[in-house]
Amino acid sequence: MKKKITGKDLLILQGVVMVFSITSVVANFASKQELLSAGFFLFYGLEVLVLAVYALLWQQVIKKFDISIAYANKAMVLLWGMLWSVLIFRNGVAPKEIAGVLFVIAGVIVLNREETDGREEVADREAKA
Repeated sequence: MKKKITGKDLLILQGVVMVFSITSVVANFASKQELLSAGFFLFYGLEVLVLAVYALLWQQVIKKFDISIAYANKAMVLLWGMLWSVLIFRNGVAPKEIAGVLFVIAGVIVLNREETDGREEVADREAKA
């Protein structure tokens, strides 16, 4: 059984998801470089580095979370991607895209709330036993 999940744990999980989302930003910059140029290798190398960091962090996260909860939270990469799109690339966002991300966020919040509530109930029952 996994340990009790706290708000801090969820923030750490979102930080790991944010690191994963950075790979798409770096890949975007890499795609704008001339093939086999120094910039091309620099950005693709940076992307591999970010993915390696993410992989190490992800392994630590799944020690704390059930894999179903951790993986469901990866859907938040949509929010981070949209944020990077606006802040870094100055792209516009359509209302339907915002609505879609809000639905995803709502689903993740419900899932996380059920997970933390369920863990508290199990911990209470175990403490009474």
